[in-house]
Amino acid sequence: MSIEWTDTISAAAAGLSAVAAGGAWWAARRSAATAETLASIERDRRHEDLTPDIALSFTGRFGDNGSITVHLAGPDSLGDLTAVQLEMVNDDMDHRVLNPTPDLTQADADAHVWGPFRFVPGVDGADRNGRQTGAVPLEMGRGRPFAVERTRPGHWMEGMAADGWQARYVHLPIRVRVTCRRGEETWVLARELENPPR
Repeated sequence: MSIEWTDTISAAAAGLSAVAAGGAWWAARRSAATAETLASIERDRRHEDLTPDIALSFTGRFGDNGSITVHLAGPDSLGDLTAVQLEMVNDDMDHRVLNPTPDLTQADADAHVWGPFRFVPGVDGADRNGRQTGAVPLEMGRGRPFAVERTRPGHWMEGMAADGWQARYVHLPIRVRVTCRRGEETWVLARELENPPR
């Protein structure tokens, strides 16, 4: 009978050990998850603290041409950016093509810059539609100009003169999306500039 009692105590001890091991495993797993959550929060906070202080200004105006200068003003702890790329943002209108034709496809409408200015195609690495510049490095405390020109009607907009086209944007700002990179980190910022009078 003493053997059975010993076996019962051993089985109970083994069961309690298993429960304790399970509890320790669960606590370790929960601790690791908490540590990962805290590390993620800290990474996000650090990323936010390093958000580039980007200022845009319209400079060098000459007729319908000019420059948008991008300036990296901080934060000092950020250092230089490995790449800055600008993209013109369309107005808030819906530019879906409801009845595509060979002269007007959705791709044509998507490529067109629906706003007062575009980047000069081929200059500063700008694409052929003037929507986006090439990516360039930018030093802390320095600026860099990107050539812009007033937009024109799309090739499918028959009878609309450039002046009539620009009249629809006279009171709207120039909207620019700025993508900044430093190593593996990326920030996407929205900026607006006053549309200068013609």
